[in-house]
Amino acid sequence: MAHPAIIRLEGISKAFGTVRANHNISLEIHNGRILALLGENGAGKSTLMSILAGQLQPDSGSIYHDGDEQIFSSTEKAIDAGIGMVYQHFKLVEAMSVAENIFLGHSGTLWLGNKKMNRIVGDLTKRYGMTINPESMIFDLSMGEKQQVEILKLLFRQSNILIFDEPTAVLTPHEAQNLFKTMKQMTDAGKAIVFISHKLEEVMSIADDIAILRRGELTDVMLAADVTSTSELAERMVGREVLFDVDRYPVEPRQLVLKIEQLQDEMLTNINLQLRQGEVLGIVGVAGNGQKPLVETICGLRRPSDGTVTLFGMEWKKFFSKPSWEKALSYIPEDRQGLATCQGLDLLENFLLTTRDGFSTGAWLPRENAREKAENLIKTFDIRPADLSALAWQLSGGNLQKLVLSREFYRKPRLIVAEQPTQGLDIAAAEDVWNLLLKAREQAGILLITGDLSEALSLSDRIAVMYGGTIVDTFSTRDDDKVALIPQMMAGLTEAKSPVTTT
Repeated sequence: MAHPAIIRLEGISKAFGTVRANHNISLEIHNGRILALLGENGAGKSTLMSILAGQLQPDSGSIYHDGDEQIFSSTEKAIDAGIGMVYQHFKLVEAMSVAENIFLGHSGTLWLGNKKMNRIVGDLTKRYGMTINPESMIFDLSMGEKQQVEILKLLFRQSNILIFDEPTAVLTPHEAQNLFKTMKQMTDAGKAIVFISHKLEEVMSIADDIAILRRGELTDVMLAADVTSTSELAERMVGREVLFDVDRYPVEPRQLVLKIEQLQDEMLTNINLQLRQGEVLGIVGVAGNGQKPLVETICGLRRPSDGTVTLFGMEWKKFFSKPSWEKALSYIPEDRQGLATCQGLDLLENFLLTTRDGFSTGAWLPRENAREKAENLIKTFDIRPADLSALAWQLSGGNLQKLVLSREFYRKPRLIVAEQPTQGLDIAAAEDVWNLLLKAREQAGILLITGDLSEALSLSDRIAVMYGGTIVDTFSTRDDDKVALIPQMMAGLTEAKSPVTTT
């Protein structure tokens, strides 16, 4: 290759108990190039990059930086060597400005005034084609802008090897394109980038090199230019043909399972929605425009202050006074590690978090029947490791999501609120989830909250666009004119219209 290898991994292996995360991996990362690191959930991508970033130590193997063997015993040592990681979950102080976050923790900055900090950060943003204002407060920023701050923190530290872990998962299409432009400017400046993603179209458009992990082993390294299609890439990744296809066969809408009229509070304005069994209603919008409070209200985590919310014909307060564990409401939260699961509990205990009423007899909870059901679900959903005694924190993000989905589908709900259900899932697992959701329409109405427009359009019968705490418009996915305007609606560039609430 034209550029030398700035990082060389040799024989890297890492296990967590009996779970083999990485096995004898040797890989090179080159200056001035973007390496896409692909693999199914649990393939070992995040573990390998956490080792490079100093978060984890390998059981065996060596890391060479610029030809010299290094031991990155901490993230600080990796950062000192110019290695930085942009995580999915941002680590920013919300009450501080952009510039203050970037300078936070750096020695020698105590006597720097805000004016000088803002000027330094402003120069950095211009150099890499960013538009963020150094004086803006973090709590006022969109997810894409917060991500820019995380990148600026690394650039300010003069990181030359940047690792992006699922960076577009929380971005709008426009924000993702801006990110890719910034990444290209970084490689033009000679920096090396590792890009972990499940979105194969993005990989094909941005990567120079591609490396594929499967069950902890490196199975393929290739030039992106040598790959002919996303289908070929998917087959190499999962070891079988992936169809990229969902069968959204028509289902007759039936019982009204959710009705919202003039819902308002400090974050929501005049929300009107209806959802019936047999349909998928997709809620799309830039993160932070009211999706979260709407979901929390529907799922009983937030009391409606004004307006009415009716579930299965019951007023909100009555429904949540004694909700049924089955054939009612299932919530699949975006926060799979904090809200959906308990990280310190094993898989069986996590399965019982929302299903225990189906197995308990009075004060007793016989576990053998629950164990049998949970074992069957682990096989059906291909959850790895297939061990009910494994703790939730030991699972990859994708496998943890499959555990949550299996548990909630087991409850045979009539209303499913699915919040970013395929975020972080590999293409094969996402395809399984799409088909499961479509099959669930036979018995349930599905409220799908997603930042992935292609997912929303593939699965939904109707789309509702949210901006600024209100629903800008609701329309059929067959309305091509309205569909074409979704990006502008998400950015607040079209006039709000009265939402269509009937099916």
